[in-house]
Amino acid sequence: MSARIQGGGSWLILAALALASGGALADGKAVFDKTCAACHTAGLLGAPKLGDGEAWAPRIKTGVEKLYASAINGKPPNMPAKGGASDLSDGDAKAAVDYMVAAAQKPPAKAEAKPSAPAPTAPVAATPAPPTTAEVNAFNRLLKPPSKRNLPPPEDGIHDPANDGTHILQPPLTAFDPLPRSTAGNRVNWVQALDGARIGPRWDLKDPAAAPVVMDLNIVREVKGSMPDVVYPHKQHTAWLDCSNCHPAIFVPQKGANQISMAAILLGQKCGVCHGKVAFPVSECRACHSKKKDFLPAKTAQQGGG
Repeated sequence: MSARIQGGGSWLILAALALASGGALADGKAVFDKTCAACHTAGLLGAPKLGDGEAWAPRIKTGVEKLYASAINGKPPNMPAKGGASDLSDGDAKAAVDYMVAAAQKPPAKAEAKPSAPAPTAPVAATPAPPTTAEVNAFNRLLKPPSKRNLPPPEDGIHDPANDGTHILQPPLTAFDPLPRSTAGNRVNWVQALDGARIGPRWDLKDPAAAPVVMDLNIVREVKGSMPDVVYPHKQHTAWLDCSNCHPAIFVPQKGANQISMAAILLGQKCGVCHGKVAFPVSECRACHSKKKDFLPAKTAQQGGG
């Protein structure tokens, strides 16, 4: 049985109830450690840190329902739906919120009266801090496990599950069945499907006969180390998208103006705005790193003679 509590002190009561129910709080901690810890422990991208009452106070003041909604549906620009874990249930997301709120409102422990100083003793080795239970790669929300591909629209973390229209969309597995296969992403070779006229993206909302403005220009970005350089093919992208989808909001159309890193991409920036969400994931390294470097041989034959 649950009751919605109105008033300014509702969160204090909620936190007390959460602390009293050890099982529910433990479940919330497990979800936090697995899904939320990477951002909410370090304060990544402005996320309020676990236990930081000052950072959480204005958020708590908005009420539990708004915090639940942000956790479940996401909140631009940096909070992804369910922390990027599309397979997380709404109940688990709420449990994680309850755990973080309870931690933010937990009063500081009172200092105990110190006894008189004991006689000096031999030094005792410090006890090492227990290892964190958060997964090392929990931040990497763009790398989906193989079993979670092509989920129905209400479960994919992209569409709004509260929208009735989402539930009448065709499931991807049904729609993709007749298309050419690939080993990457959602297992569809979209470029081959487009080249073979298996699909026909509509270029203009009002004019079905409008043709795309395709730009056949490859951009090569040199990368450090032995990893092949990145090739960005405008042709394949502009066959689907107008230039304004990327320029200038995501990429400034000027040489040297865009700082791109794998960390930024994994956090949903730059290439990560699409790749890992509606385009193949960044786990398919060779799809982008496709230009081999020209290395000099270890030894070169010297020419000349006498």
